[in-house]
Amino acid sequence: LLILGETGTGKELLARAVHQESNRAKQPFVAVNCASIPESLIEAELFGYEDGAFTGARRKGSVGRIVQANGGTLFLDEIGDMPLPLQARLLRVLQERCVTPLGSHKSIPVDIALIGASHRNMREMIERHEFREDFYYRLNVFAIRVPALRERREDILPIAERFLSSRGLP
Repeated sequence: LLILGETGTGKELLARAVHQESNRAKQPFVAVNCASIPESLIEAELFGYEDGAFTGARRKGSVGRIVQANGGTLFLDEIGDMPLPLQARLLRVLQERCVTPLGSHKSIPVDIALIGASHRNMREMIERHEFREDFYYRLNVFAIRVPALRERREDILPIAERFLSSRGLP
């Protein structure tokens, strides 16, 4: 699933709602903002790593977000900010259904649903060779375009009411 829309339109809320309505609802929903993690760390964050995989690595290694999402949903927000080499590696995970942590030779089987979101024009990024076309088509099996808040009138009040009621406010 690929969710497209401006920043602040509720793409993650939509992704969570899709997860909650899926047969994976009782399994983890793991959200990763690809724009907020430095390029040098995002690979370790997603794939995890073994002890001693790189300088500054935790002593016992780290389970990556992909393994954390096993059985559930991995939500990659701002996927358009993901570096090209990492797109290739993630595409391989989707194809092989296995992830290999950094510094390891063992693959871990994973079963994840992947939801990506972006405010960018993905087709233009593909033309500029900033986003892999094959990865785009793996994500774009089903796309949802979320309108900007300024274009939405009907759903703002119900969303606000639900938000307030879920927090115990009148």
